[in-house]
Amino acid sequence: MGERRKGLVIAIDGPVGAGKSTVARRLAEALGYLHIDSGAMYRAVGWQAIRAGIDLHDHAGLAELAVRTDVRIASGPAGPRVLADGEDVTGALRTPAVDEAASLVSTCPAVRERLVALQRAMARSTAW
Repeated sequence: MGERRKGLVIAIDGPVGAGKSTVARRLAEALGYLHIDSGAMYRAVGWQAIRAGIDLHDHAGLAELAVRTDVRIASGPAGPRVLADGEDVTGALRTPAVDEAASLVSTCPAVRERLVALQRAMARSTAW
């Protein structure tokens, strides 16, 4: 495909372990798109919460953390990187503790609202 449509967003949904991330990365690479791994963004907020000592059931604390944390997906030579406040945290996100934290922070409506806004901003900045 030599031509991209302005504003085209591709979403892949399915059960755990089905290969969604693998397919998404390969498709994004083939089309020249940025792969925005929303799950990795929740992991980054969960990682930040653990690091800051925020109770993962404290929605007010998580909301405050999400508002002040800039989470981005950036292209890198080794593939997409997850940045939290400019720090590459990609390597820290695949642990059982962060798995659990991501699951808990994703239940917080304010975290979801913030991350969706960041995802939309990233999608707008890469559209042409």
